[in-house]
Amino acid sequence: MEADPKISFEDTATAFAYKPDAELKKANFIFSLVNHPWVSAMATTLAKAALTLRLPVEGIIKKTVFFHFCGGESIDKAAHAIEVLSQYHVGAILDYSVEGEKSEAGFEATAEETLRTIEKAHSKKNIPFCVFKPTGLASAELLTKVQAGEKLTAEEEAAHQRAIERFDRVCRKAYEYGIPIMIDAEDSWYQAPIDRMVLDLMKKYNREKAIVYNTYQLYRTAGLPNLRNHFHEAVMNNIFFGAKLVRGAYMEKERTRAEKMGYPSPIHPNKEATDEAFNQALAFCIDNKQRVSVMCGSHNEYSNYYLTVLMEKHSMKHDDKRAWFAQLYGMSDNISFNLAKAGYNVVKYLPYGPVRSVMPYLFRRASENTSVAGQSSRELTFIKKELKRRKMTTR
Repeated sequence: MEADPKISFEDTATAFAYKPDAELKKANFIFSLVNHPWVSAMATTLAKAALTLRLPVEGIIKKTVFFHFCGGESIDKAAHAIEVLSQYHVGAILDYSVEGEKSEAGFEATAEETLRTIEKAHSKKNIPFCVFKPTGLASAELLTKVQAGEKLTAEEEAAHQRAIERFDRVCRKAYEYGIPIMIDAEDSWYQAPIDRMVLDLMKKYNREKAIVYNTYQLYRTAGLPNLRNHFHEAVMNNIFFGAKLVRGAYMEKERTRAEKMGYPSPIHPNKEATDEAFNQALAFCIDNKQRVSVMCGSHNEYSNYYLTVLMEKHSMKHDDKRAWFAQLYGMSDNISFNLAKAGYNVVKYLPYGPVRSVMPYLFRRASENTSVAGQSSRELTFIKKELKRRKMTTR
């Protein structure tokens, strides 16, 4: 069975309709830069050095990469990007991209900001989901000790309980407002205690529908088995199950740590195995759609096509609320906007936050577009194609 023939991921007029010429030319510059690994690496190194030395580079960053990949420095400043996306039937997920906090005050501040995103989503129908990154609310070092089974000091045990309470406070607000909330995945060596907290939260808040979503990194060999095991736990507890599926973003770090510490790599040996696991996970979720809601967080064209095929096979309407497509703001617009035009549920992850605080996110985007085979060149091909089309149509 084939996907909807009205969808074409080659349709650049639809993909970039929301971008005026000046923004499209800026996108052309950015992806031309990251398409050359040594240039991208040099620019990243210089930006890191400038930030470390407290040089006034925020203005330069804002005028280049920041507003291409981020909505703004605050919720209010992201409003324009949210409104533009909504005009093309694409929702936004406000992603407060401050991570790796080290202090209790920092964790509390991030929790409060996440609560504000839920308040905003409650008042704006074009923000259908919220999200938070666990290391914004809890210490990675503490979670690592918990996963390793190390004995915690009284102070660490209290900090662990505060982290659990923060997770609950955020998810309780999401439940009260009926706004689904996704909890991002982290490194494999402290993901297990996060999974445990999320499953416990599902048992509390997913009684009527999927409010709390866990994230599954399918480049991990444990990704698909974990998805299946967690689903069965949900079935045993008679709750609804929310799953966000991604391939993953920490491959090099995972492999390097495994090699250094002498344990088997938790990552699939090649892209083909990762792709197979991802697509099997999609099929598993749709096969169990009576209880599962799935977010396909992918920039892979085939996987997005595949989900439309699965939906067609299961006689699901394009706008069935149990199936969503998500891409990062500033990337894969050819997927997002063409799916939205065909009537599917589509959202863009819209990071926001102070420029210095979101730089780790921006550095990852630069690294990802450089390292993922063909990512930046494919983005660049579409951008150049659209620039050429616009030039031809204005003659």
